[in-house]
Amino acid sequence: MSLPTVSRLFRSALRTQLVPVANVTSKPAKHTVTAGEQAIAMTALFMAILAPSSWVLAHLEDYKKNK
Repeated sequence: MSLPTVSRLFRSALRTQLVPVANVTSKPAKHTVTAGEQAIAMTALFMAILAPSSWVLAHLEDYKKNK
């Protein structure tokens, strides 16, 4: 494949939109999310992301010694 062919492929891919990017509506929400539900969701999200990374950072020296 030559460079102009790849360039044409990228150009055509940028022109066509196969999947809609977002489903945007102007209707109000069917279910309002309470502050408690938001707090639980944010806590779960932060725990899922930050807990494993903080574990690795806290035990980094242990990982270095094992090698």
